[in-house]
Amino acid sequence: MLAVIPARGGSKGVPGKNLAEVGGVPLVARAARACGAARNVSAVIVSTDDAGIAEAAREAGAEVVARPPGIAGDTATSEAAVLHALDAYEAMHGQVVDVVVLVQCTSPFLATEDVTGVVAAVLEDGADTALTVAPFHGFLWRQGGDAHGVNHDKAVRPRRQDRPQDLLETGAAYAMRVPGFRKAGHRFFGRTALVRTDAARVLEIDEPADLTRARALAPLLDTACPPLGAAGDSPGAVPPNPRS
Repeated sequence: MLAVIPARGGSKGVPGKNLAEVGGVPLVARAARACGAARNVSAVIVSTDDAGIAEAAREAGAEVVARPPGIAGDTATSEAAVLHALDAYEAMHGQVVDVVVLVQCTSPFLATEDVTGVVAAVLEDGADTALTVAPFHGFLWRQGGDAHGVNHDKAVRPRRQDRPQDLLETGAAYAMRVPGFRKAGHRFFGRTALVRTDAARVLEIDEPADLTRARALAPLLDTACPPLGAAGDSPGAVPPNPRS
């Protein structure tokens, strides 16, 4: 069971985003700690093209995959980074990975139980893919010639308890069976399980205001951040895999 954290150096919305500190800890290190403390994760890989991110990842106990420029640009997908990291890890360690977890370090309040939960949904409960979600009760609107409701009829305002339960994709953690992921090339295939998390911890850092909000919330939400090095033994660098 391998956790992969894509963390490229370039970011237009928030320059240096993956090294930005929340609660005094770089975002990439926060993600590595959460993954390393998960009981059902065997190894943690950070895929990056940035020396500073690589150093922070190693200090947090993760291994590092050097991410090639071809999959490190603005249009590169997280799936491409995960597939490359899988190839590099398996080639270096001579092991076949059964389940891979994609973890986004831009979700600063990812909890270890979130990682454990998505892995367990695949490994123990038989799902092919799993993701973290949170209860959502908002009325969604879409602008057009006449603004209209997306998840509701604008002419009807039912009480929250009378509405179907909507669940928001948190963007924090996704688990996939590796054979199916390699075949599909994307993170959702087969039977997908939804793993609920605390809505209070749902925050994705996409712009400076999000980072400001995360720093303000950290004293309230950082109750048990795993210590440095929690991801295991002394990490090393994994070179780019020429097959990718």
